[in-house]
Amino acid sequence: MTQDIVREVLQLLPYPFFAFSTRYQDEINAFAGNWLTQCSFEPRLVAFGLQREAYSYELCRQSGVFAVSLFTKEGAEALQRVVGSRRKRPDKMAQIAYRPGPATGCPILEGAAAWFECRVRQWVQTGGDHDLVIGEVVAAGLERPNTRVQDVLLVSDLGWSYAG
Repeated sequence: MTQDIVREVLQLLPYPFFAFSTRYQDEINAFAGNWLTQCSFEPRLVAFGLQREAYSYELCRQSGVFAVSLFTKEGAEALQRVVGSRRKRPDKMAQIAYRPGPATGCPILEGAAAWFECRVRQWVQTGGDHDLVIGEVVAAGLERPNTRVQDVLLVSDLGWSYAG
């Protein structure tokens, strides 16, 4: 047991590990994310915790669009190419294979098992270091039709944690 029981408990929450991507005009970015959940059936909405200091923050605010590429455990290597800050690795996107999404033009990463694109419906200022972006799913694709929820890569599959 640690001194910080809240952190220890929050680290027990299961988080998917995916690529969040966005664009504004000709500028694009993608990064590995994990704070994502569906928050409405009708319309189909997802909520994502986006760090205010992230390079993609302003791109997403300006464009009002984003995409999520989901990977399986076997696809972990493809996803790890987007790990790390764009500010520290300005040429990161030159090393990543992707195609523009059909509805938003946001990058859909090659090797993803599934993906979806969103238009931002609401931006919630949380008062913390991340804000909540609520997006309406406007397009989706299943690249590997037999993918099951238990196949999807989780942060814990890598022995990592981004919580607490």
